[in-house]
Amino acid sequence: MISYVSVGADDIAVAKRFYSAFLPALGFGFEEGPEGLSYVPPQVPGQPVLPDFYVKPPYNGEPASTGNGSMVAFEAKDHAQVRALHAAGLVAGGTNEGDPGFRPDYGPRFFVSYMRDPQGNKLAIFSSNPDDPSRDD
Repeated sequence: MISYVSVGADDIAVAKRFYSAFLPALGFGFEEGPEGLSYVPPQVPGQPVLPDFYVKPPYNGEPASTGNGSMVAFEAKDHAQVRALHAAGLVAGGTNEGDPGFRPDYGPRFFVSYMRDPQGNKLAIFSSNPDDPSRDD
């Protein structure tokens, strides 16, 4: 089980503006400390514990860098929320890596958008809500 995910950031204020534009809408709690930002997902009794998400300057004092091939995915409740949170992330300084929509290589219900945070870390926001139309509808 994954306990937490951490990404590096050189400018915590810029990272806070970006991540606070959409993670609270997904139910994440927020704490800021001297080590950086901590976003804690909602925990639902009887469901698996979800990992915390941290944004911090690198411990070694070197500049933050992104992982080639690394990505963190956040689950939204539906297609509308995927669209809204993708737009909010772009307004807050993110860059578009893929507009919200279905992808031919994924299942018919996997609706996803991609963006990069201001540091360059790649993120996905997705929904597989069975109440939304599928790619095949």
